[in-house]
Amino acid sequence: MSSNSIPPHRKVAIATLVGTTLEWYDFMLYGTASALIFSKQFFPTLSPAAGTLAAFSTFAVGFGARPVGGLLFGHFGDRIGRKNTLVVSLFLMGVSTMLIGVTPSYASIGFWAPAVLIALRLLQGVGLGGEGAGAVVLSMEHAPSGRLNRYASCPQMGTPAGLVLANAIFLGTSALLPDSAFLSWGWRIPFLLSAILVIVGLWVRLGITESAHYAELVQRGEVASFPLRDALRVGPVRLLLILFAAVATSAVVYIFMVFTLTYGTKALGFSRDFLLLGVIVSAVFWCAAMPFWGSIADRYGTRRVFLAGTAALTLWCAVYFPLLNTGNKAVVFLALLGMGVTLPIAHSVGGIIIAELFPPSVRYSGTSLIVQISVILGGGLAPLIATALWTAGSTSAAVTCYIVAICALSTISTAVLIRALPDRTAEAPVPVG
Repeated sequence: MSSNSIPPHRKVAIATLVGTTLEWYDFMLYGTASALIFSKQFFPTLSPAAGTLAAFSTFAVGFGARPVGGLLFGHFGDRIGRKNTLVVSLFLMGVSTMLIGVTPSYASIGFWAPAVLIALRLLQGVGLGGEGAGAVVLSMEHAPSGRLNRYASCPQMGTPAGLVLANAIFLGTSALLPDSAFLSWGWRIPFLLSAILVIVGLWVRLGITESAHYAELVQRGEVASFPLRDALRVGPVRLLLILFAAVATSAVVYIFMVFTLTYGTKALGFSRDFLLLGVIVSAVFWCAAMPFWGSIADRYGTRRVFLAGTAALTLWCAVYFPLLNTGNKAVVFLALLGMGVTLPIAHSVGGIIIAELFPPSVRYSGTSLIVQISVILGGGLAPLIATALWTAGSTSAAVTCYIVAICALSTISTAVLIRALPDRTAEAPVPVG
């Protein structure tokens, strides 16, 4: 089948999946490196615990920049179009990631090394801030009747796919090089490979068409002059309910993808390669299950599936660290796989329950606002808070309480949302508009 014979909605699904995968590859490389490498390369004068906290602090900095990117790209996504905005966000992310790969270490330039690292991390955050919401919006607005969730879940698959790609290349590079060489310079290779991947991503993304919904807005002269202001008119109750509903998946994703690596190596004594392999296998399950849950949501309603997903996360997070603490490799692998099975239920439709609240003229801006705030509250601070709780108490009990409380908050908020507001994805074949 030639590319010209592929239906537009499938082209968009492929393009958004490829783009978000590459964006998350870039972003998660930093997360993996902050857990395993950066404390030694950029904060060698600090104690191991303080160096880890410093590395995770730079990881959190990227989340602080994401609202800036969300507001900036959301504004232009509603003003000049979804497609071109997403092209720029992908380019910014790729360039900043490649430059991290050539940033000198503390031993070479002293204080300037972590300063440059933080600056590039800020650019990463700006780039990713414009990506996730825009990709979901573009996929929604191209989805055929009755299959909104299935197609709009495609860009959500980019998170686990990017994680698999980042950790697989990180693990492969680590396995091919002696530890000394990998810690010295080998860790830079996955960052430099971003240049090749971004070229592929841009080529795919430039080949898609603009959203028909947006084109109709332009034709009717209804493009919003101040999209964010208009997006806020949906009301504080809706905004708060969606915000609280969305925080759980962000928090669990980053506890699973980032903090687990630090906790598993430093507290439990597992090898870096074992944990990376476990996360990779779990992320494969996570990614593969997303279209299935999207299809289930098309049949039974987006918010009902999301409610089931947050409830499942609450239960699994209650046993996750106790399972890790057994120290048994088989049980630990089971704990990681459990995350890969429960995460996709809520994550597959997480962006959609946000985007469907907003009309097309402000959908990019409104979705970006909620997504980025929820990511900061739930995800950006999660590894830092978890590390602080763990080091303060020397056990994982406080971390378990923290993550279970967040999941419970999201479950309750989703239940209230279902009762208070109609789920348009369950009532109409095309809930866009």
